[in-house]
Formats: sequence, C-alpha cells, structure tokens
Amino acid sequence: MSIDRSLLSNLPLFRGLDGEGMARVLLNATLRDVARGETVFDQGAPAERFYLLLRGRLKVSQVTPDGQQVMVRIVHPGDLFGFARALNRPDYPGTARAVVDSTVTGWPMEDWPAVVEASPPVAASALRTLGKRLDEAHTRLRELSTEEVERRIAHTVLRLADRAGRVEAEGIRLDFPISRQDVAQLSGTTLHTASRILSAWEGRGWVAGGRQRLTVVDRAALARLADPEI
Repeated sequence: MSIDRSLLSNLPLFRGLDGEGMARVLLNATLRDVARGETVFDQGAPAERFYLLLRGRLKVSQVTPDGQQVMVRIVHPGDLFGFARALNRPDYPGTARAVVDSTVTGWPMEDWPAVVEASPPVAASALRTLGKRLDEAHTRLRELSTEEVERRIAHTVLRLADRAGRVEAEGIRLDFPISRQDVAQLSGTTLHTASRILSAWEGRGWVAGGRQRLTVVDRAALARLADPEI
C-alpha cells in the first residue's frame, strides 16, 4: 500500500524533513492496516521489520516458559516498536496484536541506519522508548516489591488514563478495549484480586466498568490511593 507523505510528515519524528529526506525515509516503507485481533508479529518470529503505529492500539504479550500469556505493554499512536535488533535479538520477544483496527508503517530492519540518517529524531525516539521501557520495568518491579496490590492497580489505571484516556461527561474513558485480566497482568496480580478491587472502586464511584471498558470517574480518589503521601 502506497504511503501518503502527510501521514508521516506531521509526526514529530519526521517533522521538518524536506522532500528528499522524506523520500529516503519512505523508500522501502510499507503501510499496513491491521484489523482488531490480528497480529503485527508473533513472539519468536524473525525480527525482519521495525514499525511505527500511526493509529489504533496494540497490546504486546509474552508467553512465559511455563505457558502463561502475560501482557507487558500497550503500544500507542506515534510509538516505534518491534526494533528487536536494538536489543541484540534476532527474533521478536513478544507478540503485538491490535486491540482496535490499527495502521502501522513498517521498514525492513536493515533500513534502520538509512532511516536514522535521514531523520535523526528517529534514533532519539528509539533511545527514549528503550529508556522508557527500562524505567517502566524498574517502576513495576519497585511497585511489586514495596506496594500493596490496590496501590499497584491504582498506578496502572492512572497511567493508562493519562496515556490513552478520553475526557467524557462521565469521566476519563480508556479509548481501547481493556479487560480486568489485562489490568491484573499489568499490575502483577491475579484476575480475582483485580476484579475484587475494581468492583469495590465501582461501588465507591471511582471507576465505571463494562465489557472490556474502563472509565476513571474520580481521578483524584485514585491518585490519593496511589500516592497517599502527596
């Protein structure tokens, strides 16, 4: 599928590129629509391409050695993902699956140097992404080690609301389907525990649920729970 230059030229990663620079970036780029439920790549597959999410949302999950599937992150519009070679891996460490209809731009992995040369912000973004993932891993490890589960879930829900929330009359609604199992996995707890806590919050009027829906009704209450010392 041919790529409309405006899809990328308006993004911070490529803003300011002249026609020649954009042509170099788009030389081997492809555009792909990914239907809800479809994978962009699967865990263990050869890392042949890296990607940029243009619209939609993706969930990245991993299957553990004992066969459990765990969601590890959400990919948001404007995020680079799938650059496994930066981690010195020949394969993808997880599976990226669309949770809503999405669109991605992909490049052959060997084009990374050319894309970076044409648009240095791409390299800076990749470094920020890796740094953010490392910081998130450290944050989750600290929360798992030091915080009670209700605080961990509050932190998880607030992070999701801040990154993927849409302000509506009822509150801040996550703009993609998310299950209680997803919240449990992102918080490092069980489905039973996450369901019990979210149900209690619904009873207090802090959140509103539904079938794979979550709305933060009282953000201040969750913030006080997440960081009581503030």
